[in-house]
Amino acid sequence: MTTKRIGVLTSGGDAPGMNAAVRAVVRTALDKGTEIYAIYEGYQGMVDGGQYIRPLDWYDVGGILHKGGTVIGSARCMEFRAREGRLKAAYNLLQNDISALIVIGGDGSLTGANILKQEWPDLLAELVETRQVTAERAAEHAYLAIAGLVGSIDNDVCGTDITIGADTALHRITNAIDAITDTAASHQRSFVVEVMGRGCGYLALMSALATAADWVLIPESPPDVASWEEKMCEVLHQGRLMGRRDSIVVVAEGAQDRNGKHISSDDVKRVLEERLGEDTRVTILGHLQRGGSPSAFDRNLSTLLGVEAVKAVLEATAETPAMLIGIVGNKITRTPLVEALAQTEAVREAIKQRDYKTAISLRGQGFVEAFQTVRTLVRARPHGVAKGNGRCGLACSMRAHLRRA
Repeated sequence: MTTKRIGVLTSGGDAPGMNAAVRAVVRTALDKGTEIYAIYEGYQGMVDGGQYIRPLDWYDVGGILHKGGTVIGSARCMEFRAREGRLKAAYNLLQNDISALIVIGGDGSLTGANILKQEWPDLLAELVETRQVTAERAAEHAYLAIAGLVGSIDNDVCGTDITIGADTALHRITNAIDAITDTAASHQRSFVVEVMGRGCGYLALMSALATAADWVLIPESPPDVASWEEKMCEVLHQGRLMGRRDSIVVVAEGAQDRNGKHISSDDVKRVLEERLGEDTRVTILGHLQRGGSPSAFDRNLSTLLGVEAVKAVLEATAETPAMLIGIVGNKITRTPLVEALAQTEAVREAIKQRDYKTAISLRGQGFVEAFQTVRTLVRARPHGVAKGNGRCGLACSMRAHLRRA
């Protein structure tokens, strides 16, 4: 069981906590008497081989737990998407006697790992046939053990309640919106804050919940009305009548309306200015959501997942499928990677088909409950309270009128 040599790589977009995962993988493997190799620059390093695949020792991963990004690098690799590139990658793994892989990345990176595992027997056969490797070496590495850890701030892969980096990114967004709210209230302005999430509204939804934002737009569930503009403006206008000095709208970068048309932060800004006459600013948080030191939660999560990943590949047999190592119900879990990827694709397809009810349900019960909570709390008043009444009633309406005057 301990004769396998393990390779570890980080791929796709970086996420805070990746270094903690690498550290855990390296030290756990060494503790179990197994050699561990870093594959630098992700799949590109696997395809290029040579100096990009090097052994790591215990102290090589010292002092990286608190660092953001990934110290072993990451890169997009178009070559690996073609079978020829994967053939090169298989050759380089064999040259280093690596028969187990731990891949830390998003759904694209994990999909690539799953394809490599599925093709492994055929790739070996071709390498033997072309005399690039001996039959004996191929036989020693007859199967490829794979464990995947989801490193993605978007929390957009099924099979785990939360992904590496999502908690840290949410902290970044929350701190930014808190700061924006202060200046917005000072000047009675509206701010549109765009956060990452092309296909997943987790960061937008949870940051809206954490900051008491006044409206949020996510890909999974556009407002279920004919015009999202009218509904948003109605809620924000009533909030102003109730005495609110600012309006904060959080927009996921992949937000869309019920017809699948993209809603940009500039679209929201234009609507607020034209329909409500609001003094509106746009803030796009961008890559500051990715960088910086990981939160305590992400450090601990990544460490626990890394330890479990080593156990999974060392215990794997020829019949064991590629596994996604995640956390579900506060317990570290193993899920067949193909199942997790299929459910992730199902969410994407549901959004594409405008089946938003299915899309949001596939995100899991926690996502559904958070969404329902946000829908309740963004209202300007409880159900059953007439317009113009409530906490301050006519006095707030008068103050709002005087401000506009």
